[in-house]
Amino acid sequence: MKSIWMHDHTREEVGEFARSGGAVVVALAATEQHGPHLPVYTDSFIMGDVAERSVRRAADDVPVLLAPLLPIGCSEHHLSFGGTISLSPMTYFQVVRDIGESLVKAGFGKIVFLNGHGGNEPMMQQVANDLAVRHPIWTAAASYWSLARESLAAIRASEVGPVPGHAGGFETAAVMALRPELVREDRIGDSHPERDWIFAGPPGAFVGRHGELTGCDGYTDAPKLATAGKGRLYLETIADSVSGWLVRTIRAMERGEETL
Repeated sequence: MKSIWMHDHTREEVGEFARSGGAVVVALAATEQHGPHLPVYTDSFIMGDVAERSVRRAADDVPVLLAPLLPIGCSEHHLSFGGTISLSPMTYFQVVRDIGESLVKAGFGKIVFLNGHGGNEPMMQQVANDLAVRHPIWTAAASYWSLARESLAAIRASEVGPVPGHAGGFETAAVMALRPELVREDRIGDSHPERDWIFAGPPGAFVGRHGELTGCDGYTDAPKLATAGKGRLYLETIADSVSGWLVRTIRAMERGEETL
């Protein structure tokens, strides 16, 4: 293919690719407040970079295209801080479902959702499930931090704060690597009130408190240890993990088709 981007191709090219068994990745992100020091497009900057790197690498081994990034997510818990555009949970569910239905009608039998914002995850998982129930297709869904958890632990990413946290050391390092001119380093403090209960459960568990779902003042930890160098390492590590998962998942789908 001339490009990994679905939107670079004509309708005939997309249709032929889909009908020949190619997969499509739908990247999900958000536009929401990220404390006093990061741009509101933080999740979309990070997810856009991770998705492009990962699909570009995976495309060397399996047939896959990347759909346009969805930069608006379910961010109701950020609205009170301002600087946030959100879809309500049911609206977001229907939007993602409609995207999936559109891709099914376009001929795709392998649809992969890749997420970069925590508020999107429950609806994304349900959409993937529903599409596979309604149509004779393959679906998969995951958030990048889940796919890269072990790899990020191996490079001690948590030394800057919770991974991924929200607008803390981890995300600040990533934005420093991607768009350093947008980081308000003059607004980064040396300390931040801790909310241990936010990360009290195992992966996949949820603990919430009214008014503090994103930590104190809309972010989870002080980003004082963040650097652009660390951000580049984190993004590269994530891309390796995600691309590997994409290749394994799409190959498993292909093998499954052979046994039907």
